[in-house]
Amino acid sequence: MKAVALTRYLPIEHPEALLDVELPTLQPTGHDLLVKIEAIAVNPVDTKVRAPKAGIEAMPRVLGWDAAGTVVAAGPEVTLFRPGDAVYYAGDITRPGSNAEFQLVDERIVGHKPATLNFADAAALPLTAITAWEALFDRLGVRRSGEDAGKTVLIIGGAGGVGSIGIQLARLAGLSVIATASRPASREWVTRLGASATVDHRSDLAAQLAALGHATVDYVLCFNDTDQHFTAMAQVIAPQGKVCSIVENATPLDLNLFKSKSATFVWEFMFTRSMYRTTDMIEQHRLLDEVAALVDAGTLQSTVGAHFGVINAANLRRAHAALEAGDTIGKIVLAGF
Repeated sequence: MKAVALTRYLPIEHPEALLDVELPTLQPTGHDLLVKIEAIAVNPVDTKVRAPKAGIEAMPRVLGWDAAGTVVAAGPEVTLFRPGDAVYYAGDITRPGSNAEFQLVDERIVGHKPATLNFADAAALPLTAITAWEALFDRLGVRRSGEDAGKTVLIIGGAGGVGSIGIQLARLAGLSVIATASRPASREWVTRLGASATVDHRSDLAAQLAALGHATVDYVLCFNDTDQHFTAMAQVIAPQGKVCSIVENATPLDLNLFKSKSATFVWEFMFTRSMYRTTDMIEQHRLLDEVAALVDAGTLQSTVGAHFGVINAANLRRAHAALEAGDTIGKIVLAGF
């Protein structure tokens, strides 16, 4: 099968940072589905895994953690899907990724593709939808049924992939959303998705929120640079409020900043369930099916920002470079081989 892979961890400008390769197609066992990949999306995690470091892979390593495609075969323990089903998923960071013609993936982290979306638009959703959903509803404990309606959430990194879904989910739960955005295009994007106000993450967040009439906020979702925003998050979070970040820190974090407020700081990592084979892995299957239902009902929209063409090494190098530049809006997708 065709695939895009790496053997060395190189700067994205290097022509061998990502390579077109041929690999054998595997057979599904257990709970695995064999999926024919129709479209993929690219995420910051792809660039972080590929980032320059020592080491050479003995076998080409396939990256990619967002896909939509068609089930072509199923393992003997599969009960949720059958060949011919259209699916979408974010996969498992401990296994070969989706930048290939075929991929093996555990059915318990796979959802039925939204019927109203094509494969490219569907591929933009899984990783960001799972991350935003788990951060908002599982980690922060926001109740989907509306009991927290009227409370305020600050979303740092509002125009990115996760922020674009997080804004929509927060609005569906009845929260008032303030999103960070630093450019006219990103401000227009987050406002269209449902943010009631915007602030510039490159300036003083506390002062900007105060100018909007918010001395504090009930929740903070940090989808961009935990180190940069940590002190500001401690300033603006309400007493007994909750903060969730998805971005690993590079320097030690002073949790004492949250102590006087009895505030919660919690991490979200969407690969936790698949990495540790938790007993509730199937919750990601259920989550993705619920997201598909919201999309098909017209209450949640895909967040494609750019389509980079067919799936090959040259186009994926372009996508990685765009993400590393840090000015993308929404998701980058590719489709077909």
